[in-house]
Amino acid sequence: MGSQGRLGPPGNDGPGEGDSGEARKLQEGRVARGKRRKGKGKGKAGAGQGGRGSGAEGKPEPRKAKEAAGLGAEAREEEEGGGSVEEGARRIVRGDEGGAEAGKEAKGRDYRKEEWRVRTGRRENARPGRAQGRGLQAWGRIAAAGAAMAAEAEEAAAAAEPADRRAAGPALWRLPEELLLLICSYLDMRALGRLAQVCRWLRRFTSCDLLWRRIARASLNSGFTRLGTDLMANVSVKERVKVSQNWRLGRCREGILLKWRCSQMPWMQLEGDSLYISQANFILAYQFRPDGASLNRRPLGVFAGHDEDVCHFVLANSHIVSAGGDGKIGVHKIHSTFTVKYSAHEQEVNCVDCKGGIIVSGSRDRTAKVWPLASGRLGQCLHTIHTEDRVWSIAISPLLSSFVTGTACCGHFSPLRIWDLNSGQLTTHLGSDFPPGAGVLDVMYESPSTLLSCGYDTYVRYWDLRASVRKCVMEWEEPHDSTLYCLQTDGNHLLATGSSYYGVVRLWDRRQRACLHAFPLTSTPLSSPVYCLRFTTKHLYAALSYNLHVLDFQNP
Repeated sequence: MGSQGRLGPPGNDGPGEGDSGEARKLQEGRVARGKRRKGKGKGKAGAGQGGRGSGAEGKPEPRKAKEAAGLGAEAREEEEGGGSVEEGARRIVRGDEGGAEAGKEAKGRDYRKEEWRVRTGRRENARPGRAQGRGLQAWGRIAAAGAAMAAEAEEAAAAAEPADRRAAGPALWRLPEELLLLICSYLDMRALGRLAQVCRWLRRFTSCDLLWRRIARASLNSGFTRLGTDLMANVSVKERVKVSQNWRLGRCREGILLKWRCSQMPWMQLEGDSLYISQANFILAYQFRPDGASLNRRPLGVFAGHDEDVCHFVLANSHIVSAGGDGKIGVHKIHSTFTVKYSAHEQEVNCVDCKGGIIVSGSRDRTAKVWPLASGRLGQCLHTIHTEDRVWSIAISPLLSSFVTGTACCGHFSPLRIWDLNSGQLTTHLGSDFPPGAGVLDVMYESPSTLLSCGYDTYVRYWDLRASVRKCVMEWEEPHDSTLYCLQTDGNHLLATGSSYYGVVRLWDRRQRACLHAFPLTSTPLSSPVYCLRFTTKHLYAALSYNLHVLDFQNP
């Protein structure tokens, strides 16, 4: 038998020694083609075969099937013990033909499966594995969350439109605004603040002044009087409530607005964005800067006319009525240089008030006088009242029917007496248990039937004429037994007083007995009384011997 060769499998060392040249070339060609196609297949194939199956089904492709069939025939011949080269070639040819038919059949099945996968939206070569499936699920959850956030953003944007609210949305938004106002009126300040953080529409809705009015009336210095009158209608009620918390907690920033070289006893008044303050025998008008905590250094106007220091003055419509140490009363027009002064008392005029075209004045000469403000009758005294005591303070009733005088309590058992404005007769006196020397340095009407007083006896007293004229309704004692030179109230719950030592300003909540906060404005070497104080809803101004202080509660 002629020389026969054995064809080893493609993964072995090579062909046998007796192989012919043609068989060797055929085998090398098959091995080369198998190596080139090994990297292109996507399925799983046998490690010892020249071709690889399809990546999805593991089926051999046509050419790969031909090689696999040929190699399979050679392997069987090798196992049987040999055969001729011609027989091997014939077997290879038959294997190629069979492999081609098998490849066509496999291709047909792959085509049908691919068509089915395309119809169902899946691709054969993109089937995700288990890890890939988890990743897609995570991306799906992220996409769903993004869609939800986008929907919420669209709802918020729709709510931000000033025209109207969305018809579809939370049930709270679909309620009538009148009902929403009623529901929210039961919320406190903290709950309204949290509700305003939900969305823009609710933030705008909860900024309504009606919702904050009840809270503002219970707050300190919010611009509402005890009767509910709004004194600061041009400022948002919500903003005033926010600042009122600083008053309640005593949070403020201290500053100095004006300084002067020599010691004085200044008095001041506020009018809109202007500050009027007396310095020696002048009255100067300054304009506030927008922050309210500083002044323009150049005064708007200077009002003169007195030969000695200005002890007291008031603003009445477009006039300034001043009382001087020279015993004269001056009447100045604010927006002009017109000034009239006339002799009123024999000694210094300590106090003056003006309402409804009537001027009342009190002096050290133990008299109080009533004057008309009419330009043709200036200087004509209507009534002269002998008080039998030095008059330190005076105030006209809001009803313009009477006025009250605060005296030194040396010649009469009561320093507070009420006089009829038309006749000048004594109407009544307040209190009956004042010690001698308990003079009243400041007195003010809060309403036609209520008034406040303070002075040398270190007490602030609240009087209600409807309840009793013999005993005050409420009183607050200065903790350090200091004389109280001045007081100011917001008409509701806040009360501020100025002490005689170290420039101490005290804040009181009239619903409590104890002092709320104390602010010493001077140190020991420069101890000074607080001669006058005024405040707005944002700032407090205190006039001392050498400077004018400000407490900024808006920007603590």
